[in-house]
Amino acid sequence: MSERAAKNMAYQELTKEEFKYPCLATIVGQEMIGKKLKAPLAHYEFVYALPLTTIKMNKGTGIVTSVPSDSPDDYAMMRDLQTKKGLREKYNVEEEWCVPFEPIPIIDVPELGDMCAKTLCEKLKVQSHKDADKLKEAKTQAYSEGFYKGIMKVGPFAG
Repeated sequence: MSERAAKNMAYQELTKEEFKYPCLATIVGQEMIGKKLKAPLAHYEFVYALPLTTIKMNKGTGIVTSVPSDSPDDYAMMRDLQTKKGLREKYNVEEEWCVPFEPIPIIDVPELGDMCAKTLCEKLKVQSHKDADKLKEAKTQAYSEGFYKGIMKVGPFAG
């Protein structure tokens, strides 16, 4: 963790002292797969923890919130988990943890719409979550356009 992040956590009173983090529990990420979760401002009553192969396991917790409407990596992995039984079996993912869920539009991006990850994956012909170069290009476009031109559709900052 960076010194800045540690100071921010202490400032927000998330820790009593800078750089001192008591261990509350130790888990292996695989143990989280399939856990039922409540997500703030989510359209669904609950979602499930699923694997995402593109996150960096040596940075932070290795646990991220998936936003398949706006993140091409998240969209590609979700689509692959929904359509590829072999991939689900590899990661011990049950079909009902991913198949009935659809991305929820969060940000409207001019020229890319409110499902910019899907739009860019189709435009760049991303075939799988393993298409690293195409996904990198899609992510650069999605994040740049979303940051500078996107309009929030949900939550207290909508509009």
